Formats: sequence, C-alpha cells, structure tokens
Amino acid sequence: MHARTFIPTLAAAFAASLVAAGGQANAAPTDADAQVLAARVVTYDASASAEFRAAVDRGAAVWNESVDSVELRPAAAGQRANIRILADNGWPRALTTSLGNGTVYIGRQAVTQGYDTVRISAHELGHILGLPDRKPGPCSSLMSGSSAGVACKNPYPDAAERAEVEDNFGAALARPADVPRQVVLVD
Repeated sequence: MHARTFIPTLAAAFAASLVAAGGQANAAPTDADAQVLAARVVTYDASASAEFRAAVDRGAAVWNESVDSVELRPAAAGQRANIRILADNGWPRALTTSLGNGTVYIGRQAVTQGYDTVRISAHELGHILGLPDRKPGPCSSLMSGSSAGVACKNPYPDAAERAEVEDNFGAALARPADVPRQVVLVD
C-alpha cells in the first residue's frame, strides 16, 4: 500500500474504532501534522518551459508513479513553486538550492542532438530530488543521462535511484517520537 493512501486509511480506521466504542472522534491536525504532510509535496512551475511543457509534466508523473515519499505537483496559480522549470538554448541542467528546491533548464541543445525530452525532464527532476549524475551508465539508469546515448528513451529511475529518493524524502514523512497525534473525542 502506498504511503499516500496508508495514512488517511489508518486515520479513518482509528476514528471508526472510536465511534464503534461509543464516542464520536474527530482528529484535529496539529501544526506538526501539517508540516509533515506538506513536506512530501514538491510543487513545480513549468509555465516557462515552452515547447517542453508536456514532457515536464510527464517527467513529474514518472516520479509520482515511481516513489511514494514525495509527490511532484504543478503549482497553483499565484503559488510560489519549489521548482522553476525553464526552456533555454543550452544543455539541460538543474541548479538545486536544497532538497526538493531549485531550477531546471530543459536545454534545446540536447533535444537538437536527439535526446528524449521526457527522459531529460525526469533526469533533471531527479537532481532536484537529490540524485547525482551516474556517468557513464546504462539506459536502465535514469541518472546516467546523456552517457546512455540518444537511442535511450527510458524516463524511469531504476530500483537504486527510487530507493535513494525514498530515503531522501522518507525522513519528511517520519513523525518525531516526541510529537503526539492529537485526537479530540466529542460525546
């Protein structure tokens, strides 16, 4: 079961068991709960990614299909995004400011040479999620980047890359032992 569905399911089961025991339960989220849940969502703004917008959205979807501890979502209108994604004429690159934050450039130079735009997008987002380049490498490794060659169209991270991202963001889902969950019982 994915973490995104496990926590709400567990909370619902707990509330149902309290109701069955004769009371009504309403879980009151604490500030710590909000911070823990918000920490796993990373927003991106692809409005300046020009012709690569669909590839960026697909690259984010690849990560959402591949890992549970972080979710990439387009930023809402007026919301400041964790990741800015821009198109330019250089080589693709990511400038990470901190885990889950930074700027991605989808460079037309690599696209002109024949590299796959979805693989480029997923690869550069991988840097923002804390992964380094792993060159040279096979096509099965997303972070092998351009060293896999222009024939490589694989946009998916391999098992080791998925595990590393899960580890990077897993701490954001962990509840500190000294922060209790607050439950309010109403008779």
